Amino acid sequence: MPQARSFAARLIRWHKRHGRHDMPWQNTTDPYRVWLSEIMLQQTQVATVVPYYERFLRHFPRLADLAAAPVDDVMALWSGLGYYARARNLHACALAVMREHGGEFPHHPDVIAGLPGIGRSTANSIATFCFGAQAPILDGNVKRVLCRAFGVEGFAGNSVVEKRLWRLAGELMPKRDGGTYNQAQMDLGATVCKRGKPRCESCPLDDICVALASGRTGELPEPKPRKAIPRREATLLVLRHEGRILLETRPPAGIWGGLLSLPELPEAADARQWATRRFACRVIAVAPAPTLDHAFSHFRLRIAPLLLDVEPSSAAMEPGLCWLNDEELATAGVPAPVRRILEGLQASGNRPLPSRKR
Repeated sequence: MPQARSFAARLIRWHKRHGRHDMPWQNTTDPYRVWLSEIMLQQTQVATVVPYYERFLRHFPRLADLAAAPVDDVMALWSGLGYYARARNLHACALAVMREHGGEFPHHPDVIAGLPGIGRSTANSIATFCFGAQAPILDGNVKRVLCRAFGVEGFAGNSVVEKRLWRLAGELMPKRDGGTYNQAQMDLGATVCKRGKPRCESCPLDDICVALASGRTGELPEPKPRKAIPRREATLLVLRHEGRILLETRPPAGIWGGLLSLPELPEAADARQWATRRFACRVIAVAPAPTLDHAFSHFRLRIAPLLLDVEPSSAAMEPGLCWLNDEELATAGVPAPVRRILEGLQASGNRPLPSRKR
């Protein structure tokens, strides 16, 4: 790879003039802030992350504050950002750092990678940006840059291809300025070597890029082999009583794990009978609400909400259930589609249903 000798130098020079220098998690060596940004930026765009990142730090300015917080508070702040396992792992990682490392982030990439929710690339980023390590990274932007610049064939998520990319990333890693180099790769992928419309005329690698020379920038990196996207359906129950809505905590595993959500009606169950048994309430009226579709990374979900006006019994509430008013719902940690259902209900005035059987 004769062109590899100048690869890092080109990117570092380019970054000084054209890289991103004013993002809220830059210009710091605080591993807590860098780690938080790395986790939030996984599969999420910068514009989406910034307000969540800033709000998160207002509530938890230090790692110790995050570790001391109830996980429900963490999930509430994460609500709407998606991929909720990240939030659970974030809290678990903060606890591990406090318990196993005296509240100080470890410095070595291999030790960092042993913490909950932190993979090799994230660990190397933290070690590079905060502790001066010279460790390669391999996020989505970097994979795209390397695949195009060096003509790497195959789907980048394939284990064989990814192993080749890691080897290539290690060979290209300079002996100094690792943080600037890694940031330059990410910035180039995000702003110039973009997925859909790369700005090859502005690229510092234009004269050595294999994809550009062979007219394959639209083909590399190769996309993930397509599979039919499964479709699922779910019925969510909106139980209402005197202006309050019943929510329940989702199981920690699965979609929306650990978040508050509307109860999900089991398949083929009768809503009136099931709600009466499950929540020990008297169902006054039942009516359908508009359906909505929500796309996950691996399937599409059609949600059919049912509105139930109920009269709760005086029995004690089961663990994981709670009645919330509009003010409490506004700050509750609920999934984005559930938020849309509740906001639509509020916009309609949350009027009681006519008392009739369904």
